[in-house]
Amino acid sequence: MSRCARRFGLLLLVAVLAPAARADGLVWALKGERNTVYLAGSVHLLKRDDAVLPPSLDKAYADADALVMEIDLDDLDPVEAANWMLQRGTFADGATLRETVGEARHRRVAAAANELGLPIEGVQQFEPWAVALTLAQLAYARAGFDAESGVEKQLERRARRDGKEITGLETIADQLGVLDALSLEEQSSFLDQTIGELGDVEAETRELFAAWRAGDERRLAKLLTEDFDGFAGLYDALVKERNARWLPQIERLLRADRDYLVVVGALHLVGDEGLIELARARGLKPAPLR
Repeated sequence: MSRCARRFGLLLLVAVLAPAARADGLVWALKGERNTVYLAGSVHLLKRDDAVLPPSLDKAYADADALVMEIDLDDLDPVEAANWMLQRGTFADGATLRETVGEARHRRVAAAANELGLPIEGVQQFEPWAVALTLAQLAYARAGFDAESGVEKQLERRARRDGKEITGLETIADQLGVLDALSLEEQSSFLDQTIGELGDVEAETRELFAAWRAGDERRLAKLLTEDFDGFAGLYDALVKERNARWLPQIERLLRADRDYLVVVGALHLVGDEGLIELARARGLKPAPLR
């Protein structure tokens, strides 16, 4: 899947590198009988000095009465999330990372962890997917990406200030459970691809974020989906199956009496299996918001 490991991190983490002044964003409007549901593609971390949201996203937020995200950040308990990660991301049978991934791979992981200031012995009890995600998070943090400046955190703060309801399409357990459900072989491949690409996080993602800022759906779809070639199982679990669960929830919102802004990772909107194409297939008519 090439850069797929980092792409998953970007769904959870996100950064934007393109100039904010030219931004259009990635937002569509769906019309219900009595309301509008705005569907926005997001990246979840921003650099602090480039945290201005695209104008279309600001417009959609202003029009919406309620905010819906992948998970409800307003009610997210960090301690509960950390405990879930600890319980599900560690070996239940006493195995170690070293014996699970093998000596050659373990040496590569140890070198990458050391470069990021993470003692390899401190993660021996963690399964490969959890180690991969931890390394990706550290790499983005070192590159200057800030969760508090990210799209969802900005919108959450606005919604709390403005008294708008905040809800989620799934739980943190649903989200991280995608990786936890991978076989150890798939997890090890995921880890391989992560450590192979940690050194050039910023350079590798510049084009991706420029496409997101510009609202270039076609380019973004190509950049995001091509990385899953040869790893269809993860794409199905990470994107296709979650989209199938989310679409009925979005359709229910279209039967409501108030307007909503639904914000999900950009990967969930683009491509043949994206929410935009799925909505069109259901007879809906998503229109780009400019």
